[in-house]
Amino acid sequence: MNSENTIIFGLRAIIEAIQSGTIINKVYLQKGVRSSLHVELEKLISEHRVTTSIVPVEKLNRLSKNNNHQGAVAQISPVSFYDLEQLIEKTLEENKIPLFLILDQLSDVRNFGAIIRTAECTGVNGIIIQKNGSAPVNAETVKTSAGAAFKIPICKVDHIKDALFLLQASNIKTVAATEKTENSIYNINLNQPIAIIMGSEDRGVNPSILKLVDFKAKLPLLGEIESLNVSVACGAILYEVVRQRMVFSL
Repeated sequence: MNSENTIIFGLRAIIEAIQSGTIINKVYLQKGVRSSLHVELEKLISEHRVTTSIVPVEKLNRLSKNNNHQGAVAQISPVSFYDLEQLIEKTLEENKIPLFLILDQLSDVRNFGAIIRTAECTGVNGIIIQKNGSAPVNAETVKTSAGAAFKIPICKVDHIKDALFLLQASNIKTVAATEKTENSIYNINLNQPIAIIMGSEDRGVNPSILKLVDFKAKLPLLGEIESLNVSVACGAILYEVVRQRMVFSL
């Protein structure tokens, strides 16, 4: 095991890690290799819905620093994940005005880390990501977050829609950040239970998610560039939440 890079390698080691409940970010399997242990590992990967990539042996050699990886390398998450339903209940019991952040398949770990840092600074109660298709919480994410990844609850869900339905059932309004609206974020009452949804770097919030949210909102863009970096946009929106709540508390 390479604790610095949260890497484990070897078929049996990865099988035992999954069976023990260790949070696995991703498993890399060697292309063209097949054995009974590979079949056992693939079955566990499927059962636990672990993200997987089939890669050439050179990739595994680099990840494992040429150790005997047996055709399999796994990245372990350095943080534990929270159950969303329990986190919502806990937040409501503490008489807080909930503020959650949903990241709809954000893929860049640096953006992810920067957003985690801002979310912790702005009092976000929890960050919600999808199990598959999202940037992993790895060593680089933690570093970019300046350690905030250890201080803010992060929840993984099978689908973003699951999180939306659960939040809305708890009377938490959902607000999607999107350019596909004329509504400004400054026109929305954010001094109420809120979940902000930020989309991926390339396509924004998924259209199927936009159909389900309570509000759609955008930031004003006064220059010639048509979009903001997602971490910058997220910071601007979260601080508008902070501003509104400070004004209402005066």
